[in-house]
Amino acid sequence: MKFEDIKELIEIFSDSDLAQLKLKEKDFSIEMQKGGGVVTVQNTPAPIVQSVAPAQSETTPAQIAEEPKSGELIVSPMVGTFYAAPSPDSPPFVKVGDTVRKGQTLCILEAMKIMNELEAEFDCKILEVLVEDGEPVEYDKPLFRVEKL
Repeated sequence: MKFEDIKELIEIFSDSDLAQLKLKEKDFSIEMQKGGGVVTVQNTPAPIVQSVAPAQSETTPAQIAEEPKSGELIVSPMVGTFYAAPSPDSPPFVKVGDTVRKGQTLCILEAMKIMNELEAEFDCKILEVLVEDGEPVEYDKPLFRVEKL
C-alpha cells in the first residue's frame, strides 16, 4: 500500500463516524481506533514513506508563505489527485485570467478511483492556479487564488 493511500485512509477514517478500523492486505495491515490515539501500521515499506514525505513538506510551506497575496483561496475539500483537464489531451477547465461562473467545473479531484468535479461556489476570476496537473493534494490545500465578482 502506498503512502498516499495510507494518508487518504487516515483522513477518511478521521472524518467518518467509525470508532475502529482494521485492514489487512497481503503482507500489510493497519489498525486505527478513535479516542484511544492508537494507530498501528505493520510491514510498511520505509523507503516510500521517506521519499514521499519530504517532497510534500517542501512544497507546502512555500505555498503557505505566499498567502498574503490579494484574492480568495479555493481549497481542496478532500485528499486526492488534482487534474486540471477532463483528459490528458484536453484543454484545462480553467486558466489564469478566466472568468468563472457559479457551478462551472474548476478541476477534477480523484479520490479512491472516483473522479470528483470541483465546481465554483461563486462567480470569480482566476488569478492563480496553485497546483500542477497530476499533483497529489491534501484536505484544505489551496488550489486556486481567485477574485470574487
